[in-house]
Order: sequence, then C-alpha cells, then structure tokens
Amino acid sequence: MHKLRVGIVGCGNIFPMHAISIKKNDQLDLVAICDIKKDRVEKEAKRFETKAYDDYETMLKEAKLDVVHICTPHYLHAPMTVLAAEHHVHVLTEKPMAIHVDDAKKMIETCESHQVTLGVIFQNRYNKGAAFLKDVLMKGKLGKIKSAKCQVTWDRSDDYYMRSDWKGTWDKEGGGAVIDQAIHTLDLMRWFVDDEIDYIDASIANRVHLKIDVEDTAEGLIQFKNGVRANFHVINYNTMDSPVTIELHCENGIAKYTDGLAEITYTDTSKEIVGADPRERLDYGDVKSYWGVSHIKQISDFYQTLKEKKKPVIDGNEALVTQKIVNAIYESGKTHKKVYL
Repeated sequence: MHKLRVGIVGCGNIFPMHAISIKKNDQLDLVAICDIKKDRVEKEAKRFETKAYDDYETMLKEAKLDVVHICTPHYLHAPMTVLAAEHHVHVLTEKPMAIHVDDAKKMIETCESHQVTLGVIFQNRYNKGAAFLKDVLMKGKLGKIKSAKCQVTWDRSDDYYMRSDWKGTWDKEGGGAVIDQAIHTLDLMRWFVDDEIDYIDASIANRVHLKIDVEDTAEGLIQFKNGVRANFHVINYNTMDSPVTIELHCENGIAKYTDGLAEITYTDTSKEIVGADPRERLDYGDVKSYWGVSHIKQISDFYQTLKEKKKPVIDGNEALVTQKIVNAIYESGKTHKKVYL
C-alpha cells in the first residue's frame, strides 16, 4: 500500500497533536519535520524517528512530500501555505488560516491554481457534543434559532506572553484574545447558526495587560442575515480558564454547549445531554486539556477526503468565513463602526 509522505513545520505546543495523529494512521508516513530551533526539531525528530530540517523551503524541495501540516506562528501560515502549493504539496494548517483576509484569499487561490487541497484545523467541530448539537439543529428538532451568545473567559498573564517571541503582537499573532483564545468558540457559534453574516459591531480593549498592545477584551454583536443576533464576550484576564459556553435560544427549546458538553432542554421540558465519550482517549503528552481528542478525528477526515478526491469539510473557503469574523471584530473595534461582510 502506498503511504502518503507527510511533513510538519513547527514543533511547538500544538506539534504533538499532529505528529501523534499522523503516526497512528497506517496510511501515512511522517518523513520530515521542520523548525528554526534546531535543538527542538532534533529532539522531536529522534522521538518520532523522522528527518529534521531547520529550513522550510529545503524540506519542501528535498523531502518529496505529499502533504505538509503547518503548526507555526500565525503570520507564517499564509506564506508557508502558498510556498507548499507552489511545490504541489497539499496543506493542513492550524487556525487561524491567516492574519488578514487578503492573505487567506491568496492561500485559497494559490492552492486552487496548483490543484492542491487546503484544510484548516477547527477540531472542536468534531467534539461529540458539538457534532450532536449540529445534527439536532440540521434535523430541525429545535426549530429556528432566535438568538445566540458565547463566552470565553480565560487566563493569559503577561508572563504567558513574555514566554513567546510572537504572541501578543499585531504583526505576528494578528491580535490577542479573539484570534487566539476565542476563535474556536466563534467558529462553533457561527457553524451552529449556519447563515450569512450581515454585519459585526464590536469593541476591543486592553484593560489589564502591561506588556502587550493587542486586546485582552472583546465584546459585540454578530448580526446574521436570517435575523439571528449573536453576542459574544471574551476576556483573557480571568484568574482561571472558565468553561467555554455557547447558548442558543430556539423555537423549541434552549441548547447549551459547555466545554464539549451539549445540553438541550426542549419546551416540553424533555432533555438530551451528550458529552465526550470516555472511551475516546489519546495520550498526546503534556498538552492543553481543552484541545481535546478531536485533532485525530479531523486529521483522519482530511486524509480520507484526499483519498476520495473530495474537498475537506473544513477547507479554505469554509475557514475564510471565520477569518472574516475575526478581522471584522478587529476593524469594528478599532474604527467604532459596524463592519458589513
């Protein structure tokens, strides 16, 4: 059986989620990894029995890759995707797909023109509770959504930002609490509502952090064209990572999604509750617990679509919608005006 030759660029915190998922797939061969920090890439290359590179373009030229996973700082996602596409290599990149909408569009256009596939990681859509809630909404059991809200209140101290050479910057991270911490939740909420966006009216601020210029606070309204008003509240100066929450007020009940647990209370008082399956466990090592186990689900799904010559469920165009939300929040917050999409 021909195995796809896979590479990973970026050996930081998210790297194990990709490397272990690849190694557990017997149709894939992790042949190369890359990071500019030689000690880090050499350590991981030894651990995963693969070849180490400290130059991305050299890896693309020499390793004869079929697919590359991009796990680098945000500002590198777009140029690295474009370069991979130009080498006729399929791409699966971590969120956000880019910092700016124009860069995201260039990623899509370059991949399409070189006939390679672009996938973007939003693994929380594969959580059991999220998938269940989406299915209920699609079947119409809850009726129309009347309104939606989400909340992300986490803890990211100045020390957290000072440990990184790219986080907490507009030019390299692309923002703060919204583009890094809240993007998954905003993506889920708009996926649940499933309609085109009319406009976004938001405010952003840095209320607590002394060492960064990006926002640690964001709140506002996402007005969907079907009439649904979705509000969001995001901070990363809480003293703990409180549970992420999404609430949908629907014609036939209220749906709550809390850290992977979906709980629906229908108007007749009946309930449905679906959470994580305790049998779904995968040891990724010392990684953040809220990343969950769903990376392997999305990565497996991505490769299945490659095999079937279909587009991924979360391709560049799908991820672009969430990218537009993030950038519109920032534009609205900086200009104090509604931003129409």
